[in-house]
Amino acid sequence: MKVYMVTDMEGVAGVVSFQRQSYPDGKYYEEAKTLVTAEVNAAIDGLLDAGVKDVLVEDGHGAGGIRFEDLHPAAKLLHGSPWPPRSRLDEVIAQYDVVVIVGQHAQAGWPTGNQNHTNSSQTIDHYKINGKLIGEIGQIALAAGTFGLPLIFLSGDLDACIETEDLISGVTTVAVKQGLGRGSAISLSALESRRLIRDGISRAIEKQRIDPIPALVWPGPFVLEKRYFHTDVVDEIASQPGVERVDSQTVRWHSHNIAEIIWM
Repeated sequence: MKVYMVTDMEGVAGVVSFQRQSYPDGKYYEEAKTLVTAEVNAAIDGLLDAGVKDVLVEDGHGAGGIRFEDLHPAAKLLHGSPWPPRSRLDEVIAQYDVVVIVGQHAQAGWPTGNQNHTNSSQTIDHYKINGKLIGEIGQIALAAGTFGLPLIFLSGDLDACIETEDLISGVTTVAVKQGLGRGSAISLSALESRRLIRDGISRAIEKQRIDPIPALVWPGPFVLEKRYFHTDVVDEIASQPGVERVDSQTVRWHSHNIAEIIWM
């Protein structure tokens, strides 16, 4: 089994603040990267425990969340900026069998979701697909589903775990902290978080071998609605081909192929 691992920073135990930890100019940003990398390495150990031989780690935190020199030697790292064209990245992802996520946060708007946001914490209010609110978890799972890859494991804050379980029946989740608000949480200790991630992801692989979770696929056609905080962003986007302006802060895209609009 070949595993594609998506990582983020805001769902990692001990990382609770955008300004101090998750933003690259934060006082404790480098320390936060160390915490991220340690949880990723624990997940890789769990995959190796379950017999996985090929792990590609996507550094999914916008400014970079992985300390490359500390990454587990058994993994490869997909990283850099700007991101490659979607078609080129899709060719890479399609070579894998399952997707897992480490360090994930809840979608924008969750009242207790620590550092909750969807794609941009500074510009985007929400995403909807066919009227259903989705966050980054839904985007990842639906995009992977176009290749037949199921999302089988997620670690992050409790609200991210609940969001994932509502989306995918049978998925394995590990909560490493409980959000109390957007800027506060109760975190498990670093060592306990890593132990739970290692055990949980190993169980997810064994479970997938015995009772596979199917890829997440929704029927089309699709309408993506994207609402921004500020009108000037929509002023610029609304002039692009294929964009429908709904109101001063909201735009829509229509497609029969979810892969064409899921990352808009």
